Amino acid sequence: MKHVLVVLPFVLFVILAFQLPEPVLFKVPVGWPSPVYDLKTNPLQPAVVHLGRVLFYDPQLSRNNKISCASCHSPYNAFAHVDHALSHGVDDRIGRRNAPALMNLAWSKSFMHDGAILHLDMQPLFPITHPDEMGEQFDHVLSKMKQDSLYPLLFKDAFGDTSITGEHVLKAISQFMLTLVSCNARYDSVMRGESVFTAQEQRGYSLFKMHCASCHTEPLFTNDEFANTGLLIDTLIKDYGRMSVTKKSDDSLKFKVPTLRNIEYTFPYMHDGRFKSLFEVLTHYDTGIQQSATLAAALQTPMHLSSNNRVDIMAFLLTLSDRPFLFDKRNGYVAKQRY
Repeated sequence: MKHVLVVLPFVLFVILAFQLPEPVLFKVPVGWPSPVYDLKTNPLQPAVVHLGRVLFYDPQLSRNNKISCASCHSPYNAFAHVDHALSHGVDDRIGRRNAPALMNLAWSKSFMHDGAILHLDMQPLFPITHPDEMGEQFDHVLSKMKQDSLYPLLFKDAFGDTSITGEHVLKAISQFMLTLVSCNARYDSVMRGESVFTAQEQRGYSLFKMHCASCHTEPLFTNDEFANTGLLIDTLIKDYGRMSVTKKSDDSLKFKVPTLRNIEYTFPYMHDGRFKSLFEVLTHYDTGIQQSATLAAALQTPMHLSSNNRVDIMAFLLTLSDRPFLFDKRNGYVAKQRY
């Protein structure tokens, strides 16, 4: 009888362990809009998310086996990069734009600064195959994975068989990126009634709502649209933004409005990384705007921000830093291993 009593708790533990619910991989924060991404077509599964995370950090996706997605999208910088203005790729090639931060992608209907990609599942194809980024042929990426001793097992864990297909590679990377939800900044705790802004942050918030919120709409802090923000065109790169995709003159110099969440960590700023600090950005919006036919309507009138106003807005913007997200170990590098 004693042996039965000793074994019984262990048996119950094993039974309960196998009955534990799956971890919550994606949840719409309270008060947020419905996601754009159709999760029914690619339902999140732990083993698939794990595979996507392995792929995200694997330099085998590049031609020289040295550049991974994380090379330009560091988890400690809100999945952006801060060591140079323009992205760097294989053979030290320099791209045309600053790498955008990756977060809350389930709410985006287009991707990249010019919106050239219309579905998250397709987005990784561009950097993988671009000659100045990862510079690889997608078929060769699949070939390298098939020759890897572990990838067939990872795909079996994720999709039920060892076959490695382009569709599954892209869906796995999407699943990992979909889990990158940032919604626990101090701003969010204030909105939930768990804390309050300081007097300076409140002043900054009021100024933000007056001057910035029409494009950087709460709670995502982007309206997911394109805008000409009055920047002088770079005469070397000559990047006309959205117009390069639509071929419409009305889209000249328009770039996707970025989220301001975790903005403290995603410098340098603008599509070409020309500004190194938030103060420079705010100075541009006050005194540096260049008039043109496509300039955003909200920027037609100068903001007339004093130095104190700019500091107050910056104080508010710092409340958008989500440190639990930035330092979440589930988002960081993982060695190639089975789930």
